[in-house]
Amino acid sequence: MGFFQKIKDGIKKTKDAFSKKLFFAFSARSLDDEFYENLEEALLTADVGVTATENLIEELKDEIFKQKAKKPDEAKEILRRLMIEDIDFDIPEYEYPLVILLSGVNGVGKTTAIGKLAHMFKEQGKSVVVAAADTFRAAASEQLEIWGQRAGVRVIRHDEGADPAAVVFDAISSAKARGNDVILIDTAGRLHNKKNLMAELQKICRVVGRELPEADFRKFLVLDATTGQNAVSQAQIFSEDIETDGIILTKLDGTAKGGVVLAISDEIGLPVVYVGVGEKIDDLIPFDATDFINALL
Repeated sequence: MGFFQKIKDGIKKTKDAFSKKLFFAFSARSLDDEFYENLEEALLTADVGVTATENLIEELKDEIFKQKAKKPDEAKEILRRLMIEDIDFDIPEYEYPLVILLSGVNGVGKTTAIGKLAHMFKEQGKSVVVAAADTFRAAASEQLEIWGQRAGVRVIRHDEGADPAAVVFDAISSAKARGNDVILIDTAGRLHNKKNLMAELQKICRVVGRELPEADFRKFLVLDATTGQNAVSQAQIFSEDIETDGIILTKLDGTAKGGVVLAISDEIGLPVVYVGVGEKIDDLIPFDATDFINALL
């Protein structure tokens, strides 16, 4: 199945909730106040969020004025282009050795995302090692081991309660010894003790910088699409304390709130890098802004 079809299937619930209201908005005879009110309602239904919706509609009004557009069909094409532009970031190509650290609250699917990333890189011919640096949550390492076995990659783990940075140190040492291309780091996600969690993440980042300074080091925040605007709040909390390079948005297929992609880009200024569109090991796919908006509209 192609990426576009996976995206199309993955956002079916969002499209189903969104398309009827969008159709109603663009069935208007003119681009009047009622048209914009109906469009605003459609965007909010998809959980684009108040701020992003207001910004998008203002952009649309400006472009309609500049282009002297009169018909709803013309406005729809302008909206399509604006939405793509708003979420289409220039993401640098990976260089190797590559280190990817995943952070995020408990339950968003970090461990599953690690397993699927490991599989993706293996399919690309890369050698992968995983650092089980979530030593706080019971059975986190065991869950990661299962994913490691499915993906066919090594998992470096310590006992529960061990220093997460020590796990990362050992994983890097092992990767250097074996010449591995990719190191994936799973981390804890307890926001109720935010200070300790952020200190752990920062310590892990220092270890990576010291032990593998030549690596391409990416820090991705994992968010659960089903939480909608709560995902935006989580992104704001994490980005206060740790530099984040992008978002992995999981469970997109299980929600009608897929419009949160636009809210994340607008309010946080971060690209969505991967999206989870199912439970299979190959159902984490690179995000494509054009495919996403075309599937949505």
